[in-house]
Amino acid sequence: MAAPEPQGELKEAPLVEHLEELRARILKALLFWALGSGVAYTFRVPLLAWLKAPLDRAAEQNGVQVNLIVLDITEPFITALRVAVFGGLVLALPFIVYQLWAFVAPGLYPHERRLAGPFILIAGFSFALGVAFAYYVLLPFAVPFLLGFLGDVVTPQISIGRYIGQILTYMTVMGLLFEMPVLAYFLARLGLLSAEFLARNWRIAVVAVIALAALITPTVDVINLALVSVPLLLLYWVSVIVARIGERARMRTEAAYGSTD
Repeated sequence: MAAPEPQGELKEAPLVEHLEELRARILKALLFWALGSGVAYTFRVPLLAWLKAPLDRAAEQNGVQVNLIVLDITEPFITALRVAVFGGLVLALPFIVYQLWAFVAPGLYPHERRLAGPFILIAGFSFALGVAFAYYVLLPFAVPFLLGFLGDVVTPQISIGRYIGQILTYMTVMGLLFEMPVLAYFLARLGLLSAEFLARNWRIAVVAVIALAALITPTVDVINLALVSVPLLLLYWVSVIVARIGERARMRTEAAYGSTD
């Protein structure tokens, strides 16, 4: 059976048109991010309280008094903007992912384009799951450890900007890393990644994951390192499995419609 031609002009369009389309998609994604940040900015006070909660619980656990301080006059405003940008990313992520999908969709078959909905929903859920893992699993172990370190000889006076910046970094990185299985499936479905490649390079992945976990983890103890590295390794092997599922789906497509190459 002859392969139907994918609709759209992605394959035939010259490079300049591709770049123009990419630029337009990036601008739309940034616009959605800005709008989401504006919404999040209106809730900056409860968001800041939510982000401060792990520190409050750690202070109570360690029996210490912790004061969040500002080191310069602009720090409160910059911190509020950081929180707004993070909240905007969470709110706008489905729209950002849609722009990515819309850019590649013209080169796909009609039945492949129907995957847009599941891809967007799962990508958003995976990011939220990574953020939740950082907030509810990583931080409750890491913050008390750090706060109690040398607690007998120092009095914590913590910069609100640095604290919020660190917390948002951990949450954003974990949210992005939890996207690995989603990307693995769709890259394999498009023929850009293979499960065999991922499985063959598992040793490199282990070293990379441990090194990345060491960078992400704010402590040096083995327990907190394991709290990050073990889930990341599990995510890697989940990515291998879902990449295999994506490959099989692609092979079924090629068997039914012919090669997409």
